[in-house]
Amino acid sequence: MRLALSQLRLKWLIYMDGYQTRMPTVREARFAIGDVVRHRHFPFRGVVFDVDPEFANTEEWWLAIPERIRPHKDQPFYHVLAENEQNYYTAYVSEQNLLPDAHNGPVGHPEAKQLFAGFDGERYAMRDTLKGKAN
Repeated sequence: MRLALSQLRLKWLIYMDGYQTRMPTVREARFAIGDVVRHRHFPFRGVVFDVDPEFANTEEWWLAIPERIRPHKDQPFYHVLAENEQNYYTAYVSEQNLLPDAHNGPVGHPEAKQLFAGFDGERYAMRDTLKGKAN
């Protein structure tokens, strides 16, 4: 079973004193854990291993991004096992800066084998031992 955070709608209803108040809806994530992606502007690709429904990093990190390319905070942000021609690393990337990239095959990041059971040509499947921990 694919863990598809993009299919989860994060809508909450709060009932107070007989009144129903609707909390703001967090945008549905475009990518799910196991999806292979590439950065829209920078030369790296990788596999998604976690999703934040909106920006959840430090203000210092945010301000270090040049203003002309700084993404909006009110969108999903993805934790990616990333790779480029020289290195493997972890990246934190806004949804607006990611594109699907499964058509270019699996990633070579060494940690992908620890988190995922394999690549089926479209996405990585999470290891059975980790599925319950992701919920």
